[in-house]
Amino acid sequence: MAHLFMLGKIALTQGVNKLVNGDHSLLHPFLMLHVKGQWGDLSEDDKQANDEALNQTGGRLLSAYNLPQGKIWIVTEADRSSSTVLLPSEY
Repeated sequence: MAHLFMLGKIALTQGVNKLVNGDHSLLHPFLMLHVKGQWGDLSEDDKQANDEALNQTGGRLLSAYNLPQGKIWIVTEADRSSSTVLLPSEY
């Protein structure tokens, strides 16, 4: 499946960096799921909102994934200029 959008500049929060113990390669599979529209552990309403943002409204995109170490969120801004990987507690 092709990428549906660009991530832009990718930023990691301190909490995520600590969660993966500085091994950013652990995040790559989740970033790839995100750009393919596989939104992870979200409600059906949130997944639908992402699909609408992607195809109609141009809004922010949110994904949630469970790593063995804990949960992460990936947020891509509406203009697709940047994406942030963060812990839910850092939102």
